[in-house]
Amino acid sequence: MNTFAVTNHKGGSAKTTTAVNLAAALGEQGLQVLVIDLDPQGSATSWLGSPVAGRIVLDAYMGQADLADTAVSTSAPGVQLIPSTPWLVAADRRQETDLALGVIHALEALPPRWDYVLVDCPPSQGYLAIAPLSACQQVLVPVEAHVLALSGLVSLLETMQEVRERLNPGLTLSAIVACRVSHTRHAREVVERLRERYPGHTLRAFVRENISLAEAPSFQLPITRYAPFSAGAEDYRTVAHEFLQRRPVRDDVARGSPLARFLRSAQRHTPSTAAWARGQEAR
Repeated sequence: MNTFAVTNHKGGSAKTTTAVNLAAALGEQGLQVLVIDLDPQGSATSWLGSPVAGRIVLDAYMGQADLADTAVSTSAPGVQLIPSTPWLVAADRRQETDLALGVIHALEALPPRWDYVLVDCPPSQGYLAIAPLSACQQVLVPVEAHVLALSGLVSLLETMQEVRERLNPGLTLSAIVACRVSHTRHAREVVERLRERYPGHTLRAFVRENISLAEAPSFQLPITRYAPFSAGAEDYRTVAHEFLQRRPVRDDVARGSPLARFLRSAQRHTPSTAAWARGQEAR
């Protein structure tokens, strides 16, 4: 089972758009895909036609239920969803730490029922956003084709390095996907800059600006079903094809125990971890 955190520190990066529509494109290929909506806003949950979950999902993250049992069917063939829940919003730092630890444990305990697991991460930089980086094998980063979006990518890569050193040494950057690429010269230059700076990770495929992608969530359908012959559907199928062709198998990676490392770091609050947490909050 291949696990991916779909994330970007910058809002408006097409993170949820990519998680939902890449999952749908993979499902079209006969693969079994699970989308986990960890964003309290629940955009992926709404898009895939599922109601926001109640307390049961929180109970699963806290070890009181089986997370796999909370998966529901979606409007995308081959795709299941663990929906978001308002209970993901923690009241204080201690609750956020406990929830993040529970998320790590629950993700690691998922049965190998799916070929791919895509975690739609929250855009924040708190413990809940770090948790999937601690439990997943790889990271997929959608980047808006705008020069300001590059700073968000740099921030994320710095966070990934911290996570490798402290929590999950096996974490790797799978791919960077340029999204919302318009016909402007500026957008083309941003895509080229991504390819120059990150040549081994930036996909040749990219996602063009497309009105159908903006409309699809209102109909609770992935782009592959809402407008199957649109540019957006074509682009995400192309991304999925390259994604499958280039991704190495990671099932045999020895990642140690991210849960144990996270537990030591979060609960003991060593000076280095505390300083890092303060630094993340100050960004």
